[in-house]
Amino acid sequence: MSFGHRVEKGYAVVELRGDVDLARSPEARALILQCLEKKNDLLVDLSEVAYIDSSGVASLVEGYQMAKKEGLKFGLIGVSEAALNVLRLARLDQVFPIHADLDTRIADDG
Repeated sequence: MSFGHRVEKGYAVVELRGDVDLARSPEARALILQCLEKKNDLLVDLSEVAYIDSSGVASLVEGYQMAKKEGLKFGLIGVSEAALNVLRLARLDQVFPIHADLDTRIADDG
């Protein structure tokens, strides 16, 4: 897994790539929480995720819960089919706001 981070159009965007598994999810978690600690609305780009396990999903859930607690926006964008299958299995596709991309999220903000 590799990751990137940028601020665009009022959102911190965390880009996760490759496998988000037990070995790599602590890095993803740290980056997600770091963005939220700075009081940034956050989108996690999963378009390049080939595999995500329960530890990776737990990092997303923790970020979502922290954002909600802090009154920040949180969502997923560009979710790959592999990641979406895992989210569907856990029924988290019904919990996380999921958008095609950043511009779609912004349009949905109204």
